[in-house]
Amino acid sequence: MSSFASPTAWAWLIQFFVIVIALLVANLIRCNVPLLKRSLLPSALLAGLIILCLKPFGFFSTLVDKGSMEIITYHALGLGFVAMALKNKRIKSSTTTIKVVETGAVTASSYIIQGLIGLIITIPLFLWWNNTEFFYASGLLLPMGYGQGPGQALNFGVTYTNWAAGQGINFHGADFGLSIAATGFIVGSLVGVVYMNVLRNKGLLKMKIGDYKEVHTLEDYESENEIPHAESIDKMTVQISLVLMVYALVFLFMYGVEQMELGQFGVKTLKPMFWGFNFLWGTIFGSLVKVIINRMRKSNIIEREYINNYTLDRIAGTCFDVMIVAGTAAIDFNNLRGIWMPLLLVCALGAVGTFFFVRLCARHLYPEYPYEGFFSMFGMLTGTASNGMILLREIDPKFETPAANNLVLQTIPAIAFGFPILLLMGFGPQSFSNCLITLGILAVALILFVLFIFRKKIFFKKNK
Repeated sequence: MSSFASPTAWAWLIQFFVIVIALLVANLIRCNVPLLKRSLLPSALLAGLIILCLKPFGFFSTLVDKGSMEIITYHALGLGFVAMALKNKRIKSSTTTIKVVETGAVTASSYIIQGLIGLIITIPLFLWWNNTEFFYASGLLLPMGYGQGPGQALNFGVTYTNWAAGQGINFHGADFGLSIAATGFIVGSLVGVVYMNVLRNKGLLKMKIGDYKEVHTLEDYESENEIPHAESIDKMTVQISLVLMVYALVFLFMYGVEQMELGQFGVKTLKPMFWGFNFLWGTIFGSLVKVIINRMRKSNIIEREYINNYTLDRIAGTCFDVMIVAGTAAIDFNNLRGIWMPLLLVCALGAVGTFFFVRLCARHLYPEYPYEGFFSMFGMLTGTASNGMILLREIDPKFETPAANNLVLQTIPAIAFGFPILLLMGFGPQSFSNCLITLGILAVALILFVLFIFRKKIFFKKNK
């Protein structure tokens, strides 16, 4: 019989204790330090940085377990996407289908830009720089860290570590990718706020930054005919159970694929990537379960509404906060000592490239609301969708422009456009020649996306 006094009985909970205490301390600091508050730096990132700074010192060096933090990051990503997928979307302001598709194209093309910048830096460095810890394909982690966030940066980072090890390279991909993700949050917050203030000082932003008071109506908390808050089962319990049930389906699906005979390509490419796509399968299965529940309601098989958007939002928000803290806390700077220069170059040039490309696209696609379109997309493409919403809320407090809806609804076309790109992320690192092929394919893909996004300016102008 196991003892509850045994450290192993508390090991996982201790990691969560560290995360939540750091979150509370970080939020307290952020709320009381004006500079941090104005920076819009997420409390979750600040919490992760606090843990990161304390890790080298005595007690903390053994308290924070890197492996556990990586596992928490991985599952928090998947669970957060499941919760978002289960929501019944309610649109508050108008947008158009073509604008949503174009926004998805901007997202996918920004991933391509980031991937190109990353490879243009890391391929020459690999050829010219004799370093056994540096991997030629490490630049492909830039779109995973900036564009996708800590979860995907970790997933692909671990996979890249394994591929690099097979080629005799001692590359620490998880630390490299998570460092990019943490830098992305800082870039999105600080660069976003600085640029916002520059525009305001020039008189280009008329709205008062920070002039926002959150107001909720009953409709925001629950929809018509929902199950009661507490009867034989609590409403919160139902939402958590739905999320975990869907995630169980995700596990069974990935485990089933793992057992399949898929040949050499499957073993080398598909299977290693499948486990890294837990967020994508979570989105797909969550959407399917939502459709089934809604069909059962229409057929009167179930009489009440079981899905509560507000609670699912809170579950997703908690998962993403935990993901950011754990992902940042999992970084080990000792593993980055020999490759800090390419890391800085990738992060810096990736930020510059993303900034100018998104600004160019926003001016073209959203002429009526270029700044709202820019800040929402730039925040998302260097951090997460939440960061985009935070920046947008500073200049569009009531979400009166379609920018918020573009950001939310672009997910489906972005996944459709971006899935082939994700496959390239798994193809490139397998060999140096594959990496060069990936570079060429990304360049061609960028041209095609640019032609689509700027088609009116390119083709219609010529016809005049």
